[in-house]
Amino acid sequence: MKKSPLAPAEFPQLPIIDGVRFASVEAGVRYQGRKDVMLADLRPGTTIAGVFTKSATRSAPVLDCQSKLGIAPDQGAAIIVNSGNANAFTGKNGTDATTAVTSAVADCLDIPEQRVFSSSTGVIGEALAHSKITEKLNELKAGLSEHGIKGAAEAIMTTDTFAKGSAKTLNIGGKAVNISGIAKGSGMIAPDMATMLVYIFTDAKIAHPDLQAMLAELTDMTFNCITVDSDTSTSDTLLIAATGASGVDVTNSADFRLALHEVMLDLAHQVVKDGEGASKFVEIRVIGAASNTEAKQIGLAIANSPLVKTAIAGEDPNWGRVVMAVGKAGAQANRDLLSIRFGDILVAEKGWVSPDYKEQQGADYMKNQNLLLQVDLGLAAGMATVWTCDLTHDYIRINADYRS
Repeated sequence: MKKSPLAPAEFPQLPIIDGVRFASVEAGVRYQGRKDVMLADLRPGTTIAGVFTKSATRSAPVLDCQSKLGIAPDQGAAIIVNSGNANAFTGKNGTDATTAVTSAVADCLDIPEQRVFSSSTGVIGEALAHSKITEKLNELKAGLSEHGIKGAAEAIMTTDTFAKGSAKTLNIGGKAVNISGIAKGSGMIAPDMATMLVYIFTDAKIAHPDLQAMLAELTDMTFNCITVDSDTSTSDTLLIAATGASGVDVTNSADFRLALHEVMLDLAHQVVKDGEGASKFVEIRVIGAASNTEAKQIGLAIANSPLVKTAIAGEDPNWGRVVMAVGKAGAQANRDLLSIRFGDILVAEKGWVSPDYKEQQGADYMKNQNLLLQVDLGLAAGMATVWTCDLTHDYIRINADYRS
């Protein structure tokens, strides 16, 4: 599969997180000749928080993870992830497979099963051959290394065209605090905490309730503001592990919160930039709405519109489709107060095309790889920003052939 034209030049250099070791292997869960299982081993005292899909058909691993949050961190922990099979809509088999994997990891690493978090991503509705994973645990254990995060990022990919990573190092009270994160996501991406797998690691010290609250708040500003195709997965999982190894308590640190936000937003953007078949990265900024909630509602209506997305793919400055999406969003809007900009170009205002706008301006702007669409509703101070990509022929090709 060709690499997305929006992909970064290379996987970033991520700082080592004291208290975390990684390993990845080829287990043949579905794919051949590529890594498809990763393991993260976490030191005793590690705090783990998470957010998950709200799908009514969420997978067995998601349900299992949700039940384990908040367990006392006085013993070690682990995260194990496989790609190729989502272990979703698999009934009792799915629950049994999840338990088999987490129990085997617990035995292998000598930690409580309640401190083993698992994720699965890939095809829905097929039984997970969990023995392919458990048979590789000794190999995974032997391969654990503090330098193994890139391999872990590669192992969780499905239709992704590049591994996704992001990091920040900050100084708090004269001590360094590191954050490193990896993600996977390309298709079935829609805001419901967003559809992907994300694992973030930090050596900061913070209690579970505070970390959980911070993660939930930042998720609404990042992963819940992206969409590729409006479809919400059964397997959305975002876990953050704080090992506390730096000894720096970040409970009330604005600097740490900002750094974590930047890592999460970068990973969210990378997911959109790897949207299946994507050729353009689109920021949609809505201002002047009746409320922030309605601004986001309108932004997502624009971002999820197949007509808007295909026009962008065809580099057609069809601002009428933006007007259509605003009107269908179900939020307050007044045609005669509405204005639309493509980048800095004023396209429409006061219920009609701007008298200074020339179609060639819009056509030239749409040739850019990174686009900004701004809508000003002229009603109040509500605002929101969401991110999406275009919808190309390749999206159809990738998903038509997904199981074949």
